Amino acid sequence: MKVTVCIGSYCHLKGSRTVAERLRERIAAENLEDKIDLAGTFCMGNCRDDVSVSIGDEVFSVSPETVDSFFENEVLPRLNA
Repeated sequence: MKVTVCIGSYCHLKGSRTVAERLRERIAAENLEDKIDLAGTFCMGNCRDDVSVSIGDEVFSVSPETVDSFFENEVLPRLNA
C-alpha cells in the first residue's frame, strides 16, 4: 500500500512534516515497513482544511492532531481488506 503525504508549501504550513513523521512512527511501531510505502509529493491540488494525504487515488485531509485516528481508521483497515 502506498501512503503519500503532501509536502507542498500550504501543507507544510499546516504540519505535513509532523504528519509524515507520525505516520512513519506508527508504521515502524506496527512493523509494517514491508507493507506500507510512505512517500512525499508536492501539491496534490487538494488544498483544503489540513494536510493532504492519499491512499491510492483517495485523498484525505489530516492534521497533526488527527493523524493517529487516520492511521487506525483508514490505513490499518485497508491492510486487512
